[in-house]
Amino acid sequence: MIRRLFALLFVLVGLAVALGAGFALFWSDELQRIIYVPTLPSIERHSSEGGRQGPEAQDGKPIGLIEIPRLGLSSVVLEGDDTVALLLGVGHLSDTPLPWHGGNTVFAAHRDTFFRPLAHIRKGDVIRFSTADAQFEYVVKELKVVEPTAVEVLEPTTAATLTLITCFPFDYIGPAPQRFIVKAERRSSSPLDPEA
Repeated sequence: MIRRLFALLFVLVGLAVALGAGFALFWSDELQRIIYVPTLPSIERHSSEGGRQGPEAQDGKPIGLIEIPRLGLSSVVLEGDDTVALLLGVGHLSDTPLPWHGGNTVFAAHRDTFFRPLAHIRKGDVIRFSTADAQFEYVVKELKVVEPTAVEVLEPTTAATLTLITCFPFDYIGPAPQRFIVKAERRSSSPLDPEA
């Protein structure tokens, strides 16, 4: 009798966890579509005469939309990489430049949510980052696995670069021991790009 009670309890807890995870993923997708996408920043509106600096980012607010068409990946990018930002979308590491400033822009997301499709990314894949009025296109040049202490992936670059970081291996259960890195170089952008 006690075994059956424990078995039933474990099944109910498992169902609750699965439903909670599914709801969180659905809820974050819907939240992105309804709330964040219409509030993407405008580079043109924040540009000054003689230079296009773009808007300044605010913690937890959307800075744009990342898409990798071949993988079907599409997510809002939020400023910051705290727990809330990574629950609701892809996070921009605040101590790296924003995409419209050039340099090494770094985005991070969980391997079991928004960056799950990165398990199938390949060199040559196209990554798009869009704001309300600008689009930046990158091509994947390098894929590698590093230790969590490998901070050199965050170092500044002279070329406009996009670095994506997630945990690795993708099918690991629990805190993953390594990081998967995607390095992409900008190949084109809309006319509002300050480097165009």
